[in-house]
Amino acid sequence: MRLGSYYAPSGQARACGLADGDVLVDLNRADAALPADLVTILGQRHELRPRLARLLSDPPAAASVALSAVELAAPLAPGKIIGIGLNYRDHAAETGQALPDYPTVFAKFPNSVTGPAQPIRLPAASSRVDYEGELGVVIGARARAVPPDEALGVVAGYLVVNDVSARDVQNRTSQWTLGKSFDTFAPIGPFLVTADEVPDPQRLELTVTVSGTVMQHSSTANMVFSVAALVSLLSEVITLEPGDLIATGTPGGVGAAQTPPRFLRDGDVVEVAIEGLGALRNPVTSAAAGQPGVAAPGAGTAAVR
Repeated sequence: MRLGSYYAPSGQARACGLADGDVLVDLNRADAALPADLVTILGQRHELRPRLARLLSDPPAAASVALSAVELAAPLAPGKIIGIGLNYRDHAAETGQALPDYPTVFAKFPNSVTGPAQPIRLPAASSRVDYEGELGVVIGARARAVPPDEALGVVAGYLVVNDVSARDVQNRTSQWTLGKSFDTFAPIGPFLVTADEVPDPQRLELTVTVSGTVMQHSSTANMVFSVAALVSLLSEVITLEPGDLIATGTPGGVGAAQTPPRFLRDGDVVEVAIEGLGALRNPVTSAAAGQPGVAAPGAGTAAVR
């Protein structure tokens, strides 16, 4: 199943859309007894699955809209956004860094989330904004200290993530969170694809294009730490909750590693496509003049993570 959200004519995001081909079924219109938000649906996904399957097989006409007629929103509002650095062998190689023995973990704040086709806004505080195509893992059950062989059982589904990063701000300190958490720096979507549709998350092709040029092309098979390993290791420390999002790291080909570096520019379009999950496409625009932010960075080459 593909679950997501879309904007109503009023501009309010309507949650709980179920996509079927070119049609989106508004779940709350189709069944008023269903939860009103996607995170709750994920937490109750096993009990609700028969009802969702019935709506998918026979959607009410009054609750169905053409995908071409709506503007998609971010599929969900994650509770926690947990990023993983240096989790692809080819990315570690292009940065000249050794493979980590333990996952490098950072946070992105919820204000960074934006949806499909929404603009990535370049902040005045950075001149080195980079793209990072990633597999996103959405948690569907409360989990603590989950063994690796049970870890995929707490995954509700997967989606596409662009872990947009301001390299100059990111690398001012050893803590990366500020450089990762500008508004619009976490496009996600276009839909959440339920875990049953992804038999093996370690066998997915990932491609990133910037304004039509392929910049990243790899496979999740190149991860250092698998999805199961990440869920298990993170749950040793963090209680994972339904709706939490793990951005599992990016492969080689980021802009900061190019010669010369290829950072995002006003007018660019970034597309992150993952096999079986769809394509997340976002234009890039300059932020409004005078937007508040941290002081402008000085010159120098930013490290890549």
